[in-house]
Amino acid sequence: MPRKIRYTRLWRVLVVAMLSLCVFPVAAEIAIAVLEFELRDLTLAPGKPAEVKRTASIKPLLEDQLRRAGFRIVAIDTTRQQQADGGVGYLFQHHDAAAALAKNSGADYLVVGRLHKPSYLFAYLMVHLVDVDNARLVGDYVTESKGRAHKLTLKAVENLAVKINRTLERF
Repeated sequence: MPRKIRYTRLWRVLVVAMLSLCVFPVAAEIAIAVLEFELRDLTLAPGKPAEVKRTASIKPLLEDQLRRAGFRIVAIDTTRQQQADGGVGYLFQHHDAAAALAKNSGADYLVVGRLHKPSYLFAYLMVHLVDVDNARLVGDYVTESKGRAHKLTLKAVENLAVKINRTLERF
């Protein structure tokens, strides 16, 4: 009788392990680095402290959402990012430079993003997902965020995480 119990427990462990692979089949193997987001504020009063703070909150929010989806998050030093950045939008537009920045970090993919604010009423979270090995753009996402409330920014970040996950499921 004890033998049957052991096999039952083993069977349960195997089923749980297989189900976890089905839930996050890709994410468990993929490492993602997320760069600090830049603020592109086109309003008449750019660079308000509230917007700078909001922009700084996006990276940790996105890392948290990606981590919850099962991805491994790789850190890239902010100083290295600043040194590699040739100006506003440089890393966002030059996937080869962004990929070179992440080359020796252990990341498979790199998230480069900006908060584009053309109005006081709304902003866009714009993200490029770059394959670090071949410096190829594999995802280009835009998510609108209306208003300045933290929960609205969080919702936009959650939408981005879902889009990134869907893209990486294809590879």
